[in-house]
Amino acid sequence: MSAEQTSSFDVPADLPTLLVKIFGKDRPGITAGLFDTLAAFSVDVVDIEQVVTRGRMVLCALVTEPDRGLEGELRSTVHSWAESMKMQAEIISGLGDNRPRGLGRSLVTVLGHPLTAEATAAVAARITRAGGNIDRIFRLAKYPVTAVEFAVSGVETEPLRTALVTEAAALGVDVAVVAAGLHRRAQRLVVMDVDSTLIQDEVIELFAAHAGCADKVAEVTASAMRGELDFEQSLHARVALLAGLDASVVDKVRNEVRLTPGARTLIRTLKRLGYQVGVVSGGFTQVTDDLRDRLGLDFAQANTLEIVDGKLTGKVTGEIVDRAGKARLLRRFAAEAGVPLAQTVAIGDGANDLDMLNAAGLGVAFNAKPVVREAAHTAVNVPFLDTVLYLLGVTREEVEAADTHDEE
Repeated sequence: MSAEQTSSFDVPADLPTLLVKIFGKDRPGITAGLFDTLAAFSVDVVDIEQVVTRGRMVLCALVTEPDRGLEGELRSTVHSWAESMKMQAEIISGLGDNRPRGLGRSLVTVLGHPLTAEATAAVAARITRAGGNIDRIFRLAKYPVTAVEFAVSGVETEPLRTALVTEAAALGVDVAVVAAGLHRRAQRLVVMDVDSTLIQDEVIELFAAHAGCADKVAEVTASAMRGELDFEQSLHARVALLAGLDASVVDKVRNEVRLTPGARTLIRTLKRLGYQVGVVSGGFTQVTDDLRDRLGLDFAQANTLEIVDGKLTGKVTGEIVDRAGKARLLRRFAAEAGVPLAQTVAIGDGANDLDMLNAAGLGVAFNAKPVVREAAHTAVNVPFLDTVLYLLGVTREEVEAADTHDEE
């Protein structure tokens, strides 16, 4: 689906206007042909909107009424032209421009895998019940998920987000609600958690597998991510189980790390858009520094495993990156990047990401635990990290076009 819209001048509310609608099979020359036809009547263009879906076009032109006595001829001429093009035409008389959009403008992104008619109907109905009006709908992507964007007016962003989050969870779709405006395009820093977000693994569990204590570490990790244990205490308890491991295991773990599907696409596209990208992790610099270098990240901060005489000591050194630390680092990265906090995006999956998600302008819970999904601004529950691009208004076509251009 594609859309184009323009507006030429302010129109008095009592000025007679005509809404000319053309629909049928799309082909080159339809838009030019319609306006060539209208040009003979010296009308002015007030508004245009064109949508093409699966080869079928709907073209709407709002124009001023022609001089007295010519409206009938205009109608006849447009209908004859449309028939010659094997199109249909409808012309409606009225006054003035489109009615003003209501105060409170938001963009609602809906992700489905698949996106069902039932879910779409429910989301649209919930927008209406919240007092909103859907002004426009646009498809952002058809794979790996179907993503559509609703432009909504008439209701403030926060109550609309609250209304839709519950509906989305019940319907099995992901819904993001952000305020419309230039600031959406101005977000220039994205900071991600690493374990189970940027990568599919929990790094400490990879180390634990080499130490023969994977089950014990996994149990503590799960409790910490659910928010049942203090992160710093659980970190020290888990790292202590790694004491005595040979430092050569670091290279093995780096090779075992698996990026989340879509991670490279997300980062590559963000960098093309001029974003800065960073990671913060309760894991270890021995892995995050390698990811920073491989992926071209701007920022990376994590805990550091202490290594003495070629062995892991079972301790960490330096400042602990915990729940509060991640939010603190987000603020630090934003300051270093010269980006207002309101124009940052944070992505994470665990309870220790919550402060960071809430501090960011947009916090995205990615395949997160229930406590995180409920607290974040929005949630993505499909296993493709690049779907976050759709929340920023980037379309799949734009991503693919940029990739193709770089390959040429």
